[in-house]
Amino acid sequence: MTRQMVLVGFLQAQNCTNLPSSWRHPDSRDDSMSADYYQEIARILEAGKFHMAFFDDRLAMPDRYGNDHAHTVEYGIRCVKMDPLIVLTTMGLVTDKLGLGSTCSTTYYEPFDLARRFATLDLMSGGRAGWNVVTSLNDGEALNMGRDSHPEHDSRYDKADEFMEVVLGHWDTWEDGALIIDKTSGRFADPSKVKRLDHKGAAFKSRGPFTVPRSQQGHPVIIQAGASGRGQRFAGRWGEVIFTAARNLAAAKEGYASVRNEAAKAGRDPDQMFLCNLTTPVCAATKAEAEDKMALINKLPLEIDALSLLAEALNYDFAAKDLDAPLTTDELKSMQGILGIRDGVLKNSGKSNPSARDFVTFSGRGQVHDAMVGGPKEIADKLEEMFVARGCDGFVIAATYVPGSYADFVQHIVPELQRRGLFQKEYRGKTLRENLGLKRPAAGAWKVQPRDAAE
Repeated sequence: MTRQMVLVGFLQAQNCTNLPSSWRHPDSRDDSMSADYYQEIARILEAGKFHMAFFDDRLAMPDRYGNDHAHTVEYGIRCVKMDPLIVLTTMGLVTDKLGLGSTCSTTYYEPFDLARRFATLDLMSGGRAGWNVVTSLNDGEALNMGRDSHPEHDSRYDKADEFMEVVLGHWDTWEDGALIIDKTSGRFADPSKVKRLDHKGAAFKSRGPFTVPRSQQGHPVIIQAGASGRGQRFAGRWGEVIFTAARNLAAAKEGYASVRNEAAKAGRDPDQMFLCNLTTPVCAATKAEAEDKMALINKLPLEIDALSLLAEALNYDFAAKDLDAPLTTDELKSMQGILGIRDGVLKNSGKSNPSARDFVTFSGRGQVHDAMVGGPKEIADKLEEMFVARGCDGFVIAATYVPGSYADFVQHIVPELQRRGLFQKEYRGKTLRENLGLKRPAAGAWKVQPRDAAE
C-alpha cells in the first residue's frame, strides 16, 4: 500500500487550545466547558478522516511565573484543566472510528489505576484508545499531587520505564479467548487464561489480577513525545505514535532518524511507529484569505502568555530576574520539564546565555510564529515536502481558534491531500490500530531484546 500521512487533532480539555490566546479570537466558541464543544470537534475530525483526537494535559494551571496563579486566571492562560479521559468519552459517543488519545502521567498516577482507566476507555470505544506517556513537568503538578517538588528529568524516565512494564504487564494478563460467558454452564471466563502480574520492582509493586479484559485492538496505542536524548530513548523503546516539533525539514529528518534508530536499538521494528510533527496551519480557500486570518491571530497573544508557559514548561521562574538579563549557565542547567525548549532556544538564538526575552522570541511559546499560512496548494506543498522527505509520517494539527481551525483544515486541506494520494479517503477499519496500520500486539510482544546497534 502506498505510504500515506497520519493526521492527529491536537486538543486540550481547557478554556483555550495550545495557543493560550485562542479563547480571545472572535470566532472561538465560549463554551469550552460543555460536552457539545468537544463533540463538534470530534465530528469535524472524523468527517476529515483524522486518525485520532489527542489531548495534551497538565496536573496544574501555569503558576511558576512569579510563583502565583493570578496572571493565569486573569488572562485565561490555560487556567481551566478538566480530566481529558472523561472529555474523550463524550467525544467517543458521537464518533465510530476516530481514535481517542489522552495524556496521563507516570510520575503522579499508579500503574494499575492508569492501566484500568485506559483499558476501560479502549473497551467502551471499540478499541480506539491511545495513551500519551508523560513524566510531567513542574513543581505545581508535584504540589497538587502531594509532593514537595518535581523529580529530576532523567530519574523520571527511569521510573517511567518500570511504570510501562507494569501497565503492559497488566494489559497482558487476560489472554484472548479468556471470556466464555456461557449461561448454561454458568462459566463466565477461563481462570487458566487470567494471570496475576505480581510485579515487585525498584519503584513499583503491583499484584493483580487485572480487572479489564483485552479489547478489540489488544491494548491502547502508546503515544510519546520525548524530545531530549533520554526522551528519545524512551520513545524508541515504547512509542507507537510519537509527536515531534521540528521547525524545518533538516531538523525533522535528523529527529526522525534518531528516534527510529533508538527503536531499532531497542529491538523494535521502526516501521511499527509513526512520527507526527506538530503543525499549526492557518488556512482558507486562498492564500490572501489565510493571510488575513493570520493578521487577526497575531493580534491575540500577550507577552505574559509566553512567559507563563515558558515558566511552566521548564519549571523555572522567569520573573526572578530582569527580562533582558542573561541567564547564567547554572540557571539554564537548573531547568527541568521540556528541555527541548531550552535546547532549541540555545541553538536558534546562537547565545550560550540567552535572556528571558530571548526565550520568548526564539521558543515560539504562546505564539504562532511558525504557522503554515496559505490556501490548499501552499499548505499541502509544505506538508508533502516534509512527509515525502521522511521528516515525519504525519502531522499533529494544532488549532488557533476552535472549532474553526479544524473545520478550515478539513474543508480546504484534506481534499487536496486526498487528491494527491497523500491521505486516506476512508478509514481502514474500526480500531485505532487498524486505521494506523499497526499490528494487533500479542501478549508479551513488548518484551523485545535490545540490539547492540541499529539495523
